Amino acid sequence: MSYMTLYRKFRPDQFDEVKGQDHIVTTLKNQLIADRIGHAYLFCGTRGTGKTTVAKLFAKAVNCEHPVDGSPCGMCRSCQAIAEGSSMNVIEIDAASNNGVDNIREIKEQVRYSPTEGRYKVYIIDEVHMLSIGAFNALLKTLEEPPSYVIFILATTEAHKIPITILSRCQRYDFRRITIDTIADRLNDLMKREDVFVEDRAIRYIAKAADGSMRDALSLLDQCIAFYLGEKLTYDKVLEVLGAVDTEIYQNLMTLILEQNAAGVMNYIEEIIWQGKDLSQFVADFMWYLRNMLLIKTGDVPEDALDISSNNLEIMKKNSEKLDSEILMRYIRVLSELLNEIKYSTSKRILTEVAFIKLCRPQMEKNYDSILDRLRQIEQKMEDLEKHPTVVVSKVSEEPETIGEEISEVDTTEELCKKFETATVKELQKIAAGWNDLKHRLPPRLRYLVNYSKMVVKEDSERLCLLFPNNPDGEDGKMTFERAGRMKQLEQEISHLVQREVSIECQLMEKTQVENRDYFDLSKIKMEIEFKDD
Repeated sequence: MSYMTLYRKFRPDQFDEVKGQDHIVTTLKNQLIADRIGHAYLFCGTRGTGKTTVAKLFAKAVNCEHPVDGSPCGMCRSCQAIAEGSSMNVIEIDAASNNGVDNIREIKEQVRYSPTEGRYKVYIIDEVHMLSIGAFNALLKTLEEPPSYVIFILATTEAHKIPITILSRCQRYDFRRITIDTIADRLNDLMKREDVFVEDRAIRYIAKAADGSMRDALSLLDQCIAFYLGEKLTYDKVLEVLGAVDTEIYQNLMTLILEQNAAGVMNYIEEIIWQGKDLSQFVADFMWYLRNMLLIKTGDVPEDALDISSNNLEIMKKNSEKLDSEILMRYIRVLSELLNEIKYSTSKRILTEVAFIKLCRPQMEKNYDSILDRLRQIEQKMEDLEKHPTVVVSKVSEEPETIGEEISEVDTTEELCKKFETATVKELQKIAAGWNDLKHRLPPRLRYLVNYSKMVVKEDSERLCLLFPNNPDGEDGKMTFERAGRMKQLEQEISHLVQREVSIECQLMEKTQVENRDYFDLSKIKMEIEFKDD
């Protein structure tokens, strides 16, 4: 006898064997027990969730000679004929290849004849959304008022393509994606029956890769068993067969991206390619890794939702502390765009490398989340400078777009004292010492604006001034800062710090200010300054 694949061999014979669709199975069984059987059903849902399986079970049940609690007995002549595919009472039609008006007219002719055996003739039309408009119109009247012995079961993965006139004539049942736990339990049970040893970790990875489809999970498992026939199926072997990458690789890759080590990232991609891994799978799994980090970052999420080991969970929690949610969302956006591009591309490697360089170099993009990532990198560099015993003052670049990126000029305490009044110097000391803590107390949007601008004090004034780059982004930032009470909020924080009322000006940076440097930037002073009174 020829080999039968797992998903065909273990197709459920009873409603109780259908996994993950309890809300549908219970309803249909109750209809069968109470003899409240409808004439038209619409089964919707993604691939491999059990639509056709449940349709066949329902066809068996309505014709079964000795049903048990709404389920078919599987032993009577009608059940066996349907299982063998020889029953004249169950007609399966593939609408993808039989989608014309003539095909529907044939059905209309056939329904005029009552079944020779059993109670019902059941028409199962798979992928019904593929029918033409004319075919749908031809089906309407028959679907609305079929003979008492006819049941229509329409199955589709794209319910939105079905005319509303058809939808209104059917009882609709939406099949859900099956959870990873449910799929894993089913696979473990089947492997015990097959006497095949598979690691739990390998089973869970296959369940996750199936993306909610039981049929896909069984097909992937079948593929892995065939590759390592007669051997123990481990997690590493499953990764090798499916062209996937271990989670540890993603952790190391994430560290390299945070360090802006583009060369190291390229080496990792090179190694993955030479190992024969599938780039699409690699990118999709890395997106899943980032998704888990984002869930960890946004709040208390149960481990079941993350589907990772406790070891990996601890490592990911540490990595997530280094990143804002907006930056993680940027990474996911870039990789999502990449996944769409490489699906049909002949240059998958080049597109992948460019996307990962973007992750390391946010300056390649000009949108909001990229700017946030650049600010994170700048703040990281500036925190490193705190270890040096000098007062560091930011120099304004000749290009306004790069404000806050170049740290070059060192001023001594004496030079600072010469340029400011004694009273102002003491206040500057407090602001410089508490600047980082002050920023962390600000709401995220206000903190971003303060980081993007420059907090300065002019030589001819004790009044603080917030300077924005003289470009469109700077103008937008200035306008955003001035409204919604943000300026007042920052004034209150600084006033609390220096113990007196402080007002702030808000300006765009003029070219003369860039050339003359007639102010000092307080936002980049990274240590407490000591002043001597004469």
